[in-house]
Formats: sequence, C-alpha cells, structure tokens
Amino acid sequence: MKFFLDTADLAQIEEAASWGAVAGVTTNPTLYARIGGTVSDFPKHIARICACIDGPVSAEAVGSTRDEIIREGRELAAIAPNVVVKIPTMIEGLAATRVLANEGIRVNMTLCFSVPQALLAARSGARYVSPFVGRFDDIAEDGIEQLSSIVDALDNYVFAEGGPNGEEIEVIAASIRSAQHVTQAALIGADIATVPFDVLKKCVEHPLTARGLAAFAKDWEKVSQA
Repeated sequence: MKFFLDTADLAQIEEAASWGAVAGVTTNPTLYARIGGTVSDFPKHIARICACIDGPVSAEAVGSTRDEIIREGRELAAIAPNVVVKIPTMIEGLAATRVLANEGIRVNMTLCFSVPQALLAARSGARYVSPFVGRFDDIAEDGIEQLSSIVDALDNYVFAEGGPNGEEIEVIAASIRSAQHVTQAALIGADIATVPFDVLKKCVEHPLTARGLAAFAKDWEKVSQA
C-alpha cells in the first residue's frame, strides 16, 4: 500500500518526503484554509507542492456545475504534470470527470461513501476513488467495513477505462484518523492510504521500539565508560 500525505502544509510535505515513504499528496479546501492560503496564491501553492513530490498531487475543484468543474479541472491540470483533479462524488462531478478523463486528465473522486458511488466513479473514468473512513466513525458507523466493501466491489471488475493510459482505478483510503486505520486499510487491500502528518508519524512510532532504543543507548553508555 502506498502512502499519500493529506495536507497543504509545505513544511510537513518536505519533511515527510525526506523519509522516502510518501508517494503523493492530497489537499482540499479545508486543508488549504488551515495554512492561511488565499485564492490568488492557490495555483502557485499547488506548484510548490508538485515541486516537492514526484507523485500525484490532488487539487480540488470547488465548482458546483459540470462546466465550472471542467474549467477548473483544466486549469488545475495545467499547473504541473503530476496534478490530479479532485472532484466530489455527485452527478455534476461524474459528468465533469467523464469529460476530463477523455482529455487525459486524471481525476480523484472524493467524498465517496458507498459502493454504488465508487462503481459510478470508476465508470465515469476516475483514476482514483477516495472512500472516507473517519467520517463514518464520526456518526458511529463502521468506516472500515464500508471501505472493505468498496475494495471488494471494485476488485470484482476490471475498469481498464478508469485512467487516461488504461490504468485501473485505485482506492485511496481517506479520512484516516489513526495508525490502526492504516493497518486495517492495508489488510483490506486498499491501494493507498492518505494520512495527516501526525498520523504518519504515529505509524513510525511504537512503545517497544522506544523501549528498545532506550535500552540500546543505556547499554552503549556502559560500553563507552568501560
């Protein structure tokens, strides 16, 4: 399973990229607002992210009609070759995805919560589909179970038309809240987990690792004093 970083924070992206473990980045309007971004600087900011990461960088279209989304999608895709246009799962989004995919523009269909939505995203030509896990947990439902159903359903079919170059659609486990979510997503067979920086750090950490490091340091100090 690949890791994408779910953030618009350049410092976080640069740090995570230095670990060699991040294959892409996903952003959204909320994440961009958190760093104090402005509409006028948005294209330049996405370009900066694309310069940090060789892999896909999802930038979201905010239009509500297919024509608005198509126009924004074309503008976003022109920023850098590795931009993926993020489009919400809705009727206008499906129509826009079909047009953009036919033009060779990769689409990440976001805010996906059900198997029918994921199947329709695949049929529309989306390159990625992003089922949200944590938001199900917020309403006391099992987001991992929903993710599992989506992975199984898409695995039952070959969506060769899913990408502009004939790639099959990939499932991005989104709205990840914990390292346990990452584990469950990997065991289910999700292709990608997009995680906040703090969760990515927690994936590296383990109390037994910390205990072992402390023991090694203590024992080395003894050797050094001998």
